[in-house]
Amino acid sequence: MAARPAPPEPLPLPVADNHTHLDLARQGEVPVPVSEAIAAAERVNVTRLVQIGCSLDSARWTVRAVREYPQLLGGVALHPTEAVQVVASAADPAAGARALDEALAEIEALAADPRIRVVGETGLDYHWTPPGQGREVQRESFARHIALAKKLGKVLQIHDRDAHADVLDVLAAEGAPERTVFHCFSGDAELARFCADRGWYLSFAGNVTFRNAEGLREAVRAVPADRVLVETDAPYLAPAPYRGRTNASSLVPVIVRQLAELLGLGVRDTCVRLDATMAELYGPW
Repeated sequence: MAARPAPPEPLPLPVADNHTHLDLARQGEVPVPVSEAIAAAERVNVTRLVQIGCSLDSARWTVRAVREYPQLLGGVALHPTEAVQVVASAADPAAGARALDEALAEIEALAADPRIRVVGETGLDYHWTPPGQGREVQRESFARHIALAKKLGKVLQIHDRDAHADVLDVLAAEGAPERTVFHCFSGDAELARFCADRGWYLSFAGNVTFRNAEGLREAVRAVPADRVLVETDAPYLAPAPYRGRTNASSLVPVIVRQLAELLGLGVRDTCVRLDATMAELYGPW
């Protein structure tokens, strides 16, 4: 994998990365220490990060990390494909159901930590899960995460890949939490307006800068600025012109400048708006 690119020009005001995976941070094949990843982000005025753990091991790691580093808040969940794996690795369906119950019970215990402000990422992923190979497990896991977010008063962060209609169906059936975020939003302008009209938030990652992503750019233009968040989903989805390299929170400024252009705001005003929205969602760091 290519080396991490040099950081972009710092932002004029501090912002937060709404969704990153520091436990997966790499430079080539070498893990990047959390302190170094945070310091690199701070040098470009990305001063706070929401660390997301989406397996049991990753969720445990996330709780330890947010307790150690004041720049971090956290989210924990079983990723949709992880929920399928938990069930599939059991000896039989009854054992699979018990394994999912046990895994979700641990997620609930971890999510109770006051520095864990997110239940997520959870949702549906039909890209990696063909019909008949675990989609019902994903729906059950998603519904139970929704209930957990409401029970604990946490923000829900949704993973929605190639599953827009069914994600909306589950949200309608279960009732979305008051604070619901579509992480790494991947829909079109129509879906963006639908979500914004319901008070949900759309978090945009580096793919909004890709040459072939005009649909995503139209989605940004279609919604009010106070429904928009910025994230990296690092180490994935590095923005252009860094596409194909390892992503990191230090590349947030590239995405913010793209969002500023699409929203018709200056970069400084976009930073102010993003910061205010993060405060509304997550409270004090």
